[in-house]
Amino acid sequence: MSPLLAPLAAGDNRGLTIGLFLAVVAVTLGITFWASRQNKSAADYYAGGRSFTGFQNGLAIGGDYMSAASFLGISGSIALYGYDGFLYSIGFLVAWLVALLLVAELLRNSGRYTMADQLAYRMRQVPVRSAAASSTIVVSIFYLLAQMVGAGSLVGLLLGVSDPSVKNLVIVGVGILMIVYVTLGGMKGTTWVQIVKAVLLIIGTLLITILVLAQFHFNLSELLGAAAERSGKGEAFLQPGQLYGKDLVGKFDFLSLGLALVLGTAGLPHILIRFYTTPTAQAARKSVLWAIGLIGAFYLMTLVLGFGAAALVDTAKGSPIQTSSGNAASPLLAQAVGGGDGTLGGAVLLALISAVAFATILAVVAGLTLTSASSVAHDIYASVIKKGKASERSEMVVVRIAAFGIGAVAIALAIPAQRLNIAFLVALAFAVAASANLPALLFNLFWRRFNTVGATASIYGGLIAAVVLVVFSPVGSGTETSLFPNADFAWFPLRNPGLVSIPIGFLCGIIGTLVSKDDESQRRYDELEVRSLTGAGAEKASSH
Repeated sequence: MSPLLAPLAAGDNRGLTIGLFLAVVAVTLGITFWASRQNKSAADYYAGGRSFTGFQNGLAIGGDYMSAASFLGISGSIALYGYDGFLYSIGFLVAWLVALLLVAELLRNSGRYTMADQLAYRMRQVPVRSAAASSTIVVSIFYLLAQMVGAGSLVGLLLGVSDPSVKNLVIVGVGILMIVYVTLGGMKGTTWVQIVKAVLLIIGTLLITILVLAQFHFNLSELLGAAAERSGKGEAFLQPGQLYGKDLVGKFDFLSLGLALVLGTAGLPHILIRFYTTPTAQAARKSVLWAIGLIGAFYLMTLVLGFGAAALVDTAKGSPIQTSSGNAASPLLAQAVGGGDGTLGGAVLLALISAVAFATILAVVAGLTLTSASSVAHDIYASVIKKGKASERSEMVVVRIAAFGIGAVAIALAIPAQRLNIAFLVALAFAVAASANLPALLFNLFWRRFNTVGATASIYGGLIAAVVLVVFSPVGSGTETSLFPNADFAWFPLRNPGLVSIPIGFLCGIIGTLVSKDDESQRRYDELEVRSLTGAGAEKASSH
């Protein structure tokens, strides 16, 4: 049995844990069934009828963005690596300034349902939609794998089960749930699930933060001092160098990861489509401001969670936090501040935080699956295969079939992916989004000469560069933690490809544009510019 769950078994509180899990699932399913009765058109299904206020959409964006990797991963990284771990929080938060200043309002005004709508408005439909859909599906699948593997690990950890077949069943169960959410609830159901989850996550994180600070008389310096002392690394724990090293490769690796995190958010498809759910451009701006506030508060609290875990819970080699790569830090900290091993308070808080983490996973996988299925139905089926002549009804049928297909692929890949590093999957999703999607979006909005060849070159160039560099990096082979630890074909020294693949994405877009000519895309630039600045005719942005 897991050392984490031995006290729970002794106190016979496992029923409480299972009950909270089932309550979370029941509430989210109830919301989904309610939303399914409100979906009367494609706009309802894809964009929630554009009926969400700035505050509601801000909560939903927060719910979409604060994934299991954020909640479990960042606090774990801080607990293990101190200062370097907190840099993840800074990167994720600063990324929202890029999304707010460059993308949010303009995208909402000039698109309709998917990221490709904004690109295809002044480009040739078939190549651009095919490229954008390919990138959307790749990013979403990698993100999905991370969440589903996290769900298997979390439930296995919580129930003290190490049997792979049980974890496989958990992954299958999460996959089935996300298919139900998407096929029935669409964007409306998914948005309300994300709103509920964001509220639960903020309340749960705030509660643990207050309890941790109370242990140190609400003195942050005392908390940091205790964390540094217990880590065994002293003052070095509060300084750079624990995770990335201080050599040249370590510095470039950190710079590469930071670049991918900061630029990747503005290119994440499941975040981009959230801007379409607001009725006005002003509401889109407001939703991003609310999201920044909520996400900023959350990431500041991860500082307390991470250093609190380092100060109050064992992080030595062989401890549950160390063996779970930090993913057990938040649940273990909740148990510690609730009263510790074998206490009812500890068991209740452990169950509560784990249920919130599970709700986080359910909400994020629903958003990712909806994004991928929408891209398949709206971009590939309706626009590429049917040349814009598909009926709304047939498109709705295809999006539900696509949700089943993507759910099945995610389940099939997540089961063997349990032995892979979850952080690698999330970092790859960010790197691909920053390398493939962001250059095309920015060029399309701000460069008149940009054309179809440039758009497809930037998307495919960035996509291929990011994936190839990761495969041939230490993440792929050459170390004990690699995907293929017994092989060594790593010639690229950095663990994150962003420093190289992001410039390649921009460069491919520039070269592709300069070596080709497309008068039509230049002519339609003025129309796109007016639409992006005013929102005039946004409902019809994908058709011409």
